[in-house]
Amino acid sequence: MTDIRDQLPPLRDIIAKYNLGARKSLGQHFLFDQNLTDRIARAAGDLNEVSVIEVGPGPGGLTRSLLAHNPKHLFAIERDRRCIEALEELKPIFPGKLTIVSADALKFDISTSGDAPRRIVANLPYNISTALLINWLRQIESIDQMTLMFQKEVVDRIVAEPSNKTYGRLSIITQWLCDTRFEFHVDRQAFTPPPKIMSSVLTLKPRSEPLYAAKFEDMEKVTATAFGQRRKMLRSSLKPLDIDIAAIGIDPTARAENLSIEEFCLLAQAIEGRN
Repeated sequence: MTDIRDQLPPLRDIIAKYNLGARKSLGQHFLFDQNLTDRIARAAGDLNEVSVIEVGPGPGGLTRSLLAHNPKHLFAIERDRRCIEALEELKPIFPGKLTIVSADALKFDISTSGDAPRRIVANLPYNISTALLINWLRQIESIDQMTLMFQKEVVDRIVAEPSNKTYGRLSIITQWLCDTRFEFHVDRQAFTPPPKIMSSVLTLKPRSEPLYAAKFEDMEKVTATAFGQRRKMLRSSLKPLDIDIAAIGIDPTARAENLSIEEFCLLAQAIEGRN
């Protein structure tokens, strides 16, 4: 069967035409392998009735795969003007399917992109990937699913369990709000330029409700304070929050990395309403 993408010039030609050398300052690492970008798009599931949001599309490798999987509409969020010009070449091939948004993804309101359900699918700029994820978790009610590529070490932190050295704020807040599904690893040589370490693709499916009751801002405050001095006992690390730790059934001599998500929610509840 003919692939509509055969009408497009190779990505390497697009990069040469628009002088799209990857910029370290923007955390750019481009993917050229269509088999790989198609695999990421497939991991995101059936997109036919979905508003898809891609962040940092660069020259459009993953963008092409997402469009070929026939989303309801694709919103490509890009701040690099060179890439925006290159992405414009996709519009005639996929008429009415692509909106290119010139914006800083860290300041972008996901709820403004199309109708629900909304799925974010992206090879994230590595220098802001965790900041982007936390920002989207704050907007979780607007998101149906996220299929994201991170550095492997970030994925390890997201899925870590208590008493693991990589367990921390990112693990707790993400798992509190989402089910996580590891998809696959991506070798560093798949990128141009190759990053220093391996990457991994992860799908996050927001829960119908958080695992346990707590407010987002309180969870952020408690986890930040506890893991700010992760080697100290809770009675020391959480002293600034003035919580009666023992009274809520938590051992004050434990360390942050040993607590469950439920226990962090109890701590968050203990400071609810404080400024």
